[in-house]
Amino acid sequence: MKPRIAVLSPVAWRTPPRHYGAWETVASNITEGLVARGWDVTLFATADSITRAELRACVERGYEEDRAVDPKVVEYLHISTCFEQADQFDLIHSHYDFMALTYANLVKTPVLTTIHGFSSPQIMPIYLKHRQGNFVSISNSDRHPDLQYRGTVYNGIDTGLYDFQPEVGPDLVFLGRIHPDKGLHLALEVARRARRRLLIGGIVQDKAYFEQLDIDGEQAVYLGPLDTKGKNELFASACALLHLNTIPERFGLVLVEANCAGIPVIAMDLGSPREVIEHGRTGFLVDSVEGALTALERIPEISRSDCRQRVEQHFSVEAMVTGYEKVYREILGERP
Repeated sequence: MKPRIAVLSPVAWRTPPRHYGAWETVASNITEGLVARGWDVTLFATADSITRAELRACVERGYEEDRAVDPKVVEYLHISTCFEQADQFDLIHSHYDFMALTYANLVKTPVLTTIHGFSSPQIMPIYLKHRQGNFVSISNSDRHPDLQYRGTVYNGIDTGLYDFQPEVGPDLVFLGRIHPDKGLHLALEVARRARRRLLIGGIVQDKAYFEQLDIDGEQAVYLGPLDTKGKNELFASACALLHLNTIPERFGLVLVEANCAGIPVIAMDLGSPREVIEHGRTGFLVDSVEGALTALERIPEISRSDCRQRVEQHFSVEAMVTGYEKVYREILGERP
């Protein structure tokens, strides 16, 4: 009998998301990649999710898309629904951060938690209580010294969704949630000083921050949240993607999406970008606006085909699923 795997996706958004939703994207890619390889997978997600696995849902729509519901009520209904059925599975693969961990010791089924990032030091007591659990990090830079890890498995994307752009476009682009952490203000400064237009895609997570930025609709253009079609249109006019994060990046899915399209990335050397971007080959790691401006002058040195090739080798769905298969078999081999 094939091992039965339950994938617990978040329910902020649909799986896969229509626009923003990095954790849901990863949960979807893992699910579909496992199904393609013949695994018996059940996805716990919103009822409007799209999957080739068996879908189980107690939530109609993501709570970010349905303001009539209470997010906490929805989250705990969702998590408990999965764990109440734990004896039907050989492994639960959770993408639900610290909340799902509180159920892990109540079931006999092993739980693997992909840690997509530590949102706050205040959540650490739950992780530390379960420090002997099964954890996977999404980058070597985003690990806690007191937790045991089964390994690092980099996030993977469906490379077929992103059109390769062989021609260098005229614009700089920014893609991601609009929050001071992501450094849009620094990207705007780089674009202004380089006298290039900046195209901006992403959800506004910090409205006050967004409103005080100089986005005039001409030299800086906000396009709103972008789906895959919108991202491809953005990349078609891109010279480079600016990702000048102000705090350590946990992984940076947009770096991989841009590289997949052949777009070089200029990223702040904080956290995972040094694992995702090969300096001088698929982009440049910098430590300041001045560094980004210097890197921009070197963009012609980057081979766009090298950018895509690195993604296909290290950050594809196939590469990610291979990494998780190794972890699954290790855990399942230990189970009586």
